[in-house]
This record gives sequence, structure tokens and C-alpha cells, in this order.
Amino acid sequence: MPDKVVLAYSGGLDTSVILRWLKETYKCDVIAFCADIGQCEDMEAVRAKARATGASKVYIEDLREEFVRDFVFPMLRANTVYEGTYLLGTSIARPLIAKRQIQIAAKEKAMAVSHGATGKGNDQVRFELTFYALNPSIKVIAPWREWDLGGRETLIAYAKKHGIPVPVTKKKPYSTDRNLLHISYEGGILEDPWAEPPPDMFTMAVPPEKAPAKPAYVEIDYENGNPVAVDGVKMKPHDLLSHLNALAGAHGIGRVDLVENRFVGMKSRGVYETPGGTVLHAAHRAVESLTLDREVLHLRDSLIPRYAEMVYYGFWYSPEREALQTLIDKCQQGVTGTARMKLYKGSCMAVGRKAPKSLYNPDLATFEADVVYNQKDAEGFIRLNALRLKSRKALEG
Repeated sequence: MPDKVVLAYSGGLDTSVILRWLKETYKCDVIAFCADIGQCEDMEAVRAKARATGASKVYIEDLREEFVRDFVFPMLRANTVYEGTYLLGTSIARPLIAKRQIQIAAKEKAMAVSHGATGKGNDQVRFELTFYALNPSIKVIAPWREWDLGGRETLIAYAKKHGIPVPVTKKKPYSTDRNLLHISYEGGILEDPWAEPPPDMFTMAVPPEKAPAKPAYVEIDYENGNPVAVDGVKMKPHDLLSHLNALAGAHGIGRVDLVENRFVGMKSRGVYETPGGTVLHAAHRAVESLTLDREVLHLRDSLIPRYAEMVYYGFWYSPEREALQTLIDKCQQGVTGTARMKLYKGSCMAVGRKAPKSLYNPDLATFEADVVYNQKDAEGFIRLNALRLKSRKALEG
């Protein structure tokens, strides 16, 4: 039996019940850890609730800068998208939270860590793969896979029995998870993939039809694949993303509604808002279009689905992800320049791009008369590429 457990704590119903359940079941001290990664919550209220619920110690840490700099930006350098749509806002947060949990466990000499992820979702995998990658001997306690508490009503009854505050608010018919990159909505009324999300559900982006009638233009500067400035103003990573969240959200950008394939084997409907990340993704592409060699770009693009799977499945701290990141970052050397983006009623479009070391040569690309490119050279190029096609056709008789 562990004498100390470090719990990933949010202050919500689930982890508050888990905190008390751990103390009762394992007769241990519970150290609550809450990472501030931009979820827009009152962290001092979270601290007070953890103490009142029985935590022996509470860690509240501002990890916003580390989150964006060391997790979001490396992923954006890879132009990562899962199943062609999802920008992985929840997925990329879990390895950071779990990493810090392991560090706190080492500092506090705790033998075990715990989380509030259910036995059906992806988060249990993301947390625990990180735990084991960073400390193979750690004990993991996953209450949702152990206890006999059922759904929400059972948890509320347990909370009331043990004097755990339960907010007296109208229950949302869906669950949410927010950080600096995005907010997710799933479950409840969203489990019907035919049902349109209620219009009052969204938080970060206005309805596109209610966005301003006049477009906004924004210029984003990149250095070696990372965004460093907006409209000429240098910003820290988390400030830059926050700024773009507000700007893009005001123009209805970043809403996504999809049915995705969970790692555990089932399909799940998710609705997401990723306003700033959507703009950064498109702007990065625009700068790359000038600065990346064709074959390097195509090779990197062929690896995007694999990289996205690694993040989505929870293999951030795996040798294959680290090796692939090295390749991606090598490709990003020289991805330096500026993209001018047009934001208008839910759409985000690159309308200008420039780079100090651009591979775009107007003398070669022009449709006007030129003396750089001998058009007759294309004839031999085409004939050589047609050889195998002609041979195949000849065999058909």
C-alpha cells in the first residue's frame, strides 16, 4: 500500500471524489497537483477545495509557457492533424501534466500516482504511458477501473456524504476540457452524431454567421518553424497563442465537429474550438510553401498521420516520436518568414507570404517570356517519365 499518492487534480466532481476515495481506500496521504495550462479557472479556489477535501499538500503550477513552447510548438512544426481534422488540443496536454506528476512524486518520495481518466477513453493511456516512460517502477492507481461507483449521480451522492462541495448549477449535457490550445466538448447530447451542437455551447469562437462583416488581416513572423511575432510585435509563446485565440475567435475561426477513432477501439464524436492554433497551422504552411524543398515537404507531409497517431495515442515520450521530431526540426531550419492571414467569418486564408531565403524564383515561375528556363528541355523530361507507361501499354497488346 502506498503511503503517498500524487493525484492529477482539477477541482471538478470526479477528481474531488477520487481524492477522498484514495484516502479511504488506500489509507494514504494524497498530494493534489493542478497544472495551469490555460483552462481559465480560479486556481486559488481549486487549492482551497483540494485542502477542504483532504489533500495533505497541494501543488498549483503555471505551466502555460512550457505547454506552448515545448509541446504545442513542436507539434505545430510538424503541421500535426489527426484524421485530417483534429489539432490534438487535449492529447498534447496530457504528457506535460503526467511528466510534472512524476517529478512531484520523486520530490515527495511518493510511490504512486493517480488520475481521473475513465477506462473507456484515450486519456488513461496518455497519462500512464508517460508515467511508465519516465518512471518504470511507479505504481499507477486508476480509480475508474477499480471502484464500484457508477455514473454522475453516484458520484454526487458520494460527494454529499463526505461533505465535498458540489456546485449547484444547471448540469451541462456534455463534458468539456480546456487549455490554451483549445476546448473540447463530448458526451451527453453530442453522442448523437446527427445532432447539431447547441449554439450556446461554444466558448472560444463566435458563430461564423455573427462574426464581423469586415475581415481582419494579421501578419505572423516565423523563425525556424516557430511563430515569434504578431503584426511585428515579439511575444512569448503562450502570450502569442492567447492573442491569436482572441483575434481568431472573434472571427468565428477554429470550430471542428468530427467522429474520431479512439486508441481503445471505439469511435467517438468530438467538437472542438482551436482558434489560434488554426491560424498558426495555416500560416506555418504558407511560410513553408516558400522555404521548404519539394521533396522535403512531401516527405514531412507523408509522416504527419504517423506523428499525429503518436500524439493522439500517448506516445510523446517514445523513441519513435523523438526520432521523428529530430527529422522534423531539421526540416524546419530555414522556415523563416512572414505569412499574412485573412480572417473572415470562420475562414482563415493565407493571402501573402514572404521569406528572406525564399526558394520561389519569379524569373523561373513567370508565364511571360524569359531567358532562364528553356521550355524545350521539358520534352526530354516527359519522354523519360513516360518510358514505363509506354512499356506497360505495349505489353497489353
